[in-house]
Amino acid sequence: MKTDYFISEANKYIAPTYSHYPIVLTKGSGCKLWDIEGREYIDFVSGIAVCNLGHCHPRVVGAIEDQAKKLIHVSNLYYIEPQIKLARLLAENSFADKSFFCNSGAEANEAAIKLVRKYAGENFGEERYEIITMTNSFHGRTLATISATGQKKFQSGFFPLLPGFSYVPFDDISSLENAFSNKTCAIMLEPVQGEGGVNFPSPDYLKGVRRICDEGGVPLIFDEVQVGMGRTGTLFAYENYGIKPDVMTLAKALGGGVAIGAMLATKKIADSFSPGTHASTFGGNPLACAAGVASLTSIINDGILENCKVVGRYFFDRLLTLKERYPFIKELRGKGLMIGMELEFEGGEVVTECMKKGFLINCTMGSILRFIPPLIIKEKEVDLLIDALDEIFDKTRKKH
Repeated sequence: MKTDYFISEANKYIAPTYSHYPIVLTKGSGCKLWDIEGREYIDFVSGIAVCNLGHCHPRVVGAIEDQAKKLIHVSNLYYIEPQIKLARLLAENSFADKSFFCNSGAEANEAAIKLVRKYAGENFGEERYEIITMTNSFHGRTLATISATGQKKFQSGFFPLLPGFSYVPFDDISSLENAFSNKTCAIMLEPVQGEGGVNFPSPDYLKGVRRICDEGGVPLIFDEVQVGMGRTGTLFAYENYGIKPDVMTLAKALGGGVAIGAMLATKKIADSFSPGTHASTFGGNPLACAAGVASLTSIINDGILENCKVVGRYFFDRLLTLKERYPFIKELRGKGLMIGMELEFEGGEVVTECMKKGFLINCTMGSILRFIPPLIIKEKEVDLLIDALDEIFDKTRKKH
């Protein structure tokens, strides 16, 4: 089988940083993927919230083709037309005034960490450098971003960590107030935790975080790498909560599948960066930014957000019917097309059984099934997954 050959080659030549499922995906279109043997799958993972427009969206593909014929890369020593267009689009559709472009969510969070420390040093002195983040957060895999991440499993084996981070429970405003000190230079959190279990805040929690930052005179950083770009039914997740951050990080779906990251900030904060203080060779390159312009334009103008809200609500309601039927489903959490289903047992077997039936889903934190399909998913595709889950859960109930 072709699959066996490529798995053997991967095991021989690729560093073992992932536990792979035994399929080799070779083609995608919309919400569907095909493996090298020709098997078809309906995708409820979206490359982990990357392919929000589905696979090989025509507008994104066209933008890449057109740009690749003109200019793929040029140094940031020169002005780059698609980069300027993308920065303007982001400013016009968010709280931010300026963008810094890079290649990933981790790099965007690195930039945010550096920016707020630079801002604090200029305004308060170098002794004010500590950033408060949340337990069960996830901010990336670099040394700085695993230091910011409030999960020991990502930090294990990489000590000593970067100093200057403290952690408090998510959605606990009292703990945050108690942790804030004259060393605090920023608060950094995901408005909705993805890797940490699809955790949504209480209605007034983020307003409380905003108040603490305002009273302390420090920036609020929202990591929207996973939840931004329409995932929760609004272009950015912060729009659901009636507040604005000072700094926001994006990546994943920003490029429609092409690698790109961005750190957005108000002018007041962004101006702490000056030439030479931060940079990225490939950040904001013409190809990635052309894809970003196409992706962002489609999400804003093509009814994507409305579809996310409508189908997200339908999906959640269908999952509720399963929860009523199967008592081992502990809880459902969701907004838009970011939905978590917490089970009483490990969810890995459910993921595998879904894959056998032609559906790709994801499990995080051991027992939480995470559904993050393309934002173009339709109700009929949701129904097919629900039927598959019903069959799997019925067999599971007999086992447990």
